[in-house]
Amino acid sequence: MTPFKLTSQTSSVDWILFGVAMALSCLGLLTMNSFTGQDPFFVRQVIWITIGVVVFFAASSVDWRFLRISSVAASIYVALIVPLLFLIVLGTAVKGAKSWLSFGGLGIEPIEFATLALTITLAKYFSRRHIEIRNIRHILVSGAYAALVCILVALQPDFGGAIIVFLVWFCMVLVSGLSRTHVLAVLLLGIAAFGGLWFFGFHDYQKQRIFTFINPSGDIRGAGYNAYQSTIAVGSGQLLGKGIGYGTQSKLRFLPEYQTDFVFAAFAEEWGFVGILIVFALYGIIFWRILVSALHGASNFETLFAFGVLFYFAAHFVLHVGINLGVLPVTGTTIPFMSYGGSHILVEFLSLGMLSGMRAYSRVGHPDTLDREFSGGYDVQSI
Repeated sequence: MTPFKLTSQTSSVDWILFGVAMALSCLGLLTMNSFTGQDPFFVRQVIWITIGVVVFFAASSVDWRFLRISSVAASIYVALIVPLLFLIVLGTAVKGAKSWLSFGGLGIEPIEFATLALTITLAKYFSRRHIEIRNIRHILVSGAYAALVCILVALQPDFGGAIIVFLVWFCMVLVSGLSRTHVLAVLLLGIAAFGGLWFFGFHDYQKQRIFTFINPSGDIRGAGYNAYQSTIAVGSGQLLGKGIGYGTQSKLRFLPEYQTDFVFAAFAEEWGFVGILIVFALYGIIFWRILVSALHGASNFETLFAFGVLFYFAAHFVLHVGINLGVLPVTGTTIPFMSYGGSHILVEFLSLGMLSGMRAYSRVGHPDTLDREFSGGYDVQSI
């Protein structure tokens, strides 16, 4: 008797997941809208969200089991890594970082798509080696996949993007069954890598951001200005906020990049502590629904892919909120669905659409059964 059964659903769309994503997108739109005439950021974001919705429903109708084929996963990885190479030569420098490829008036940020490709690749790699994952060789091989992306992103330089890639890889390794000894080894390797980046990779302004993190008030007119204004915006929101459209820090441009890197601070100023609780609850629902998808994946691949998507969203959320609250150094990280930008919006809706598409052949079983399978009791792919 099989320990679970595959489902066949008429509609695989996770409407709760989709609804919460749309709610967060609308909150982001309200925050970036100046209400003083036509706002280019607002209009463009509406277009990107509309395209994202189309991508979501298109992805929900696809049978994604073809991603289990090694050659397909490898091809996607290579295809989405190549644009990162082009960035070094052809990328458009924005505030010192070559993170964008411009096509006419359209800008694409390849790192978002490359991170999704890496998630697919790692899910495929670990799903075939799940029982023997404690072998350090598999950690090194998977680390090489992630390291290539990290290096190309760091060369832009995009320190925030490199951190996201590392966290996605590291967390996927953890859920795959990495031993404590190997966890320590990876952490030590990460510390050594940080030391190398400090002396040979970081630019002066990136080092200054870390110094500012240690002593935020040391240079509030220079490197610490963004973090300082962000904390002012969050604190000035108090309990109920100043009201939609009345955030002085953002609308009067004291808070830079309030549509992207500091949209959470701008939202907190207008909605207050109550609004922050609402946003936290919405993201909690997204994390919960993705976790449900992971626990009911039809095979190790679907489970690991869902976990990778969960870590991708969680890393962006934690870093963005931490930066806006002044407890993490400024690295220029967006928050899912709320921040302005087309590339990350498309990848986020695509990721959720892929999870919804995988629900069409998800499994239903007792939680203990699913736990035994994922911890190595038996291999789903052999059933």
